[in-house]
Amino acid sequence: MSIELRHLRCFLAIAEESSVTRAAARLNLTQPSVSRSLAALERHLGTRLVDRSTHHLALTAEGRAFRDKASAAVTAFDEALDAGRLLRTPLRLGHAWAALGPYTTPLLRRWGREHPETPLELLRIDDRTAGLTSGRVDAAVLRGPVDTPGLVTALLFTEARVAAVTADGPLAAHATLTLAEVATGPVVLNTVSGMTTPDLWPPDARPAGTLTVGNTDDWLTAIAAGRGAGVSAASTAELHANPGVAYRPLTDAPPVPVLLAWRATSPHPAITALLHLARQVATAPH
Repeated sequence: MSIELRHLRCFLAIAEESSVTRAAARLNLTQPSVSRSLAALERHLGTRLVDRSTHHLALTAEGRAFRDKASAAVTAFDEALDAGRLLRTPLRLGHAWAALGPYTTPLLRRWGREHPETPLELLRIDDRTAGLTSGRVDAAVLRGPVDTPGLVTALLFTEARVAAVTADGPLAAHATLTLAEVATGPVVLNTVSGMTTPDLWPPDARPAGTLTVGNTDDWLTAIAAGRGAGVSAASTAELHANPGVAYRPLTDAPPVPVLLAWRATSPHPAITALLHLARQVATAPH
């Protein structure tokens, strides 16, 4: 049996819904037909994509790896048949939480004036590569080191790190903070799209405890609720104000590299122009 696009769509629906039943309802198919499509795909690949041994359906390690490839393939197919994109191919720029910080609006405005033939679409995607590896975007603004295979990166600028602390907590009374002071209590880590890990601290001075969340909104909520402090880039303070969170400069933390990333294979033809303009905007006098 040959594998067709419908097999990939069934698998992606299962992955997103974490349920064969909900995937079938979403696709307007019967549950047995979705199960058969998944089984056929697994036979073709020679590996299990979904772990059915637990009460809650979950992807295997192979399934998680294949999900990105399947998503990219389906996205490419859908875009190839989108007649509207044949006339104007947009450049989709992903980011996980702060885009280009204070340079975001100037970049969008200048791009619109200088490249009206290529719309620039800014998309927030809670993912370490902001949708790049899954094919949801053509380029992404990423912070911190990037070691994902198949990606090309270029430095745009660097920015300082800040501590994010509970607004009415004891750390907020300080004008500046050190990493050691932040680590005296729990540290909230965004393990999905964030850049901060315990490795930011020396091995003998790691945080007293950690709390993991999956996106910037939950990160801010946890800090505002007094469950811990966080560390992020300065642009987070500018773009993600929260009445329950106070941002303070970190005096001993290394700066954060802000990168433009894109896939090494078949890059969007406007990538070079985007890189050039982003660097111009970031270095322009203010």
